[in-house]
Amino acid sequence: SSGQRCPVCAEPWVSPRLLPCLHSLCVPCLRRLGTLGETGRAAAATTPAARSVLCPVCDSEVTLPPGGIGQLTPDYLALNRSREAAGCDLCADGAAARRCLTCGADLCLFCCQAHRRQKKTASHAVTELENTKDCNQAGQPLFCPSHPTEELRLFCEQCDQPVCRDCIVDRHRQHPYDFIGNVIHRHGDALRELLKSTQQHMGTLEDVLGQIDDMGSAICSRTEAVATEICLFASGYVKAIEEHRDRLLKQLGDLKMQKENLLHLQKAQLQQLLLDMRTGVEFTEHLLMSGSDLEILITKGVVASRLGKLNSVAYNTHPSVDDRIQFSPRERAGQCCGYEVFGAILNKVVDPARCTLHGEDLHSARQNQLTGFTLLCNDTMGERMGRGGEAVQVTITHKDKRDRAVKPTVCDNGDGTYHISYSPEEPGLYAVCVCVKGQHVQGSPFTLMVKNKFREHQGVFHCCTFCSSGGQKAARCACGGTMPGGYQGCGHGHKGHPGCPHWSCCGQVKESSECLGGPPSDTSQRSLLRTVAL
Repeated sequence: SSGQRCPVCAEPWVSPRLLPCLHSLCVPCLRRLGTLGETGRAAAATTPAARSVLCPVCDSEVTLPPGGIGQLTPDYLALNRSREAAGCDLCADGAAARRCLTCGADLCLFCCQAHRRQKKTASHAVTELENTKDCNQAGQPLFCPSHPTEELRLFCEQCDQPVCRDCIVDRHRQHPYDFIGNVIHRHGDALRELLKSTQQHMGTLEDVLGQIDDMGSAICSRTEAVATEICLFASGYVKAIEEHRDRLLKQLGDLKMQKENLLHLQKAQLQQLLLDMRTGVEFTEHLLMSGSDLEILITKGVVASRLGKLNSVAYNTHPSVDDRIQFSPRERAGQCCGYEVFGAILNKVVDPARCTLHGEDLHSARQNQLTGFTLLCNDTMGERMGRGGEAVQVTITHKDKRDRAVKPTVCDNGDGTYHISYSPEEPGLYAVCVCVKGQHVQGSPFTLMVKNKFREHQGVFHCCTFCSSGGQKAARCACGGTMPGGYQGCGHGHKGHPGCPHWSCCGQVKESSECLGGPPSDTSQRSLLRTVAL
């Protein structure tokens, strides 16, 4: 839709031309536009002289025809609209409201009445300006740009443009053509189909834009809701942190008071002991310096008893507490107001002398079998530390073969316990050292006995040889039992039977045990193997 004036210079139209983006500019404004250069390799290959400009209305890059601005399509609609907006051609004062189709003049309402009263123009056909669709309908014919005296009445099908009679004879010779009135319906229908398709796309785009607007509104609403949640979460978290802070400060104050009370108590006890000793010393010194021999001998027993009692009083030569109070910001402190909080006061210090070792296989192990024990760390009061992170060193060295050291693995359980696992490759005696912060723990170092690999049973776990061999007389058992009648193996209730199920290879009565039998002879081995097979 073209306006009444050029959108660039805001002046009435001067030879308006239509750009490919369907925006019209007057020729002087088009000439002032800067050239952007070639639009691309393909365009440059097909139209070497092609150049592009930037539309000042929509900022689109449009390609000019090879012939330049002169080959752009003229915008007759813009010219027609400018004529519609023009003033009256007779009085030049009023606004044009009607047009005389005979003389082509634009008339205001007053001049139109005068136009009809005059004899020369009374028979002229006058119509409303709104009813003039284009210049042809307005009575002003359009002339060919190449042949200004010829009117555009024909349409070249091959070149897809209106032409005049001279064009058909000249440049459009042998091109299929027809009168404009005959082809307007076909081309108009094709244009209407394109218009319909474009309108459908417009509808789709409007729906999408509506959805985008709705989504934008939903995003704003959701953002506000999430912002509210964040504020509630942050305020709750801040409240939890502040409450946790108050707890920590209270705990710190209680710890300070506890340590101060212990120090005051120790100080009072030591001051009283010092006062008693000073009294005893002063009395004894005065007795020895001023007393007679008889007086010394008389009071010697009481003084000696008092001084002996004072000297036997046990007291700590160091403060009963220390100043080891630490804050660990990364320590998990559990839940507070439904939020997990961090930060704890650490006043426990590990005491290697109070750390203990635990485990069934602490002093014994098997060759090539994974074994281990547990280290429990305690503080100076003998209480469990409850947290990990201590420097634990473990060494396991063979006493006879120094180069046969075992490399242990220390696993920090995070609760004050450490699991030490190892797998010795050589049997024999080993020296095990367990240190915390470079000091031996309680029971370290200790001796570890590594036995040979576990010996599996080669026999059968049975009630007696008679049952397991099916009554064979030659079958024997390592328990040493025999039966009358030439049976070399054991039987129920007979001499040598242990009275319970046992292993035929070594006589052990515990099923899950190590075989203690020595290497059997060929004869006994055949008998035992026969029993096993049976």
